Amino acid sequence: MKSVSHLGYFGDRKGRKANPFPLPVLLGAIAMLVFSAGAIVFGQATGMGLVKTQVGTPADIRDIRMLRHADDRVAVIDAVTGVEIVSYGPTEGGFIRGSMRALERMRLVAGIPMETPYRLIRWDTGRVSLSDTRTGERIYLEAFGRDNAAAFASLLDMKGGAVR
Repeated sequence: MKSVSHLGYFGDRKGRKANPFPLPVLLGAIAMLVFSAGAIVFGQATGMGLVKTQVGTPADIRDIRMLRHADDRVAVIDAVTGVEIVSYGPTEGGFIRGSMRALERMRLVAGIPMETPYRLIRWDTGRVSLSDTRTGERIYLEAFGRDNAAAFASLLDMKGGAVR
């Protein structure tokens, strides 16, 4: 039985060198790594080119609970006083209603009671965040757009309950 080298392809290659890895590609990759490492060191040393997010200090804090009623109405309640802040009908409060579904799902998976309050915070930098008081997980609402963050920020301005 003949070996593989007699099938034609390998037999034609006798006496030829194998194709080496292209040197320019290898040098380019090394240069990119050196440049990246240098840019990181330069940025850390000088502060130029860095994007730093300043959280600031809390300006307004309100603990809220969100309840879904049988008629598909969503109520936002001040967790400290138990006073209803606002109620959204089935066609109102789109972002708050959608957020509630996602937050309920996360709590269901984690086995956290739905009655546990959320902490809504407006920072002195103008940012708004929503924290789960049980897990400590925090979501900065600007990531979902200014209008959506403003929907939650308006809950801090509404009467009913206490804003710290």
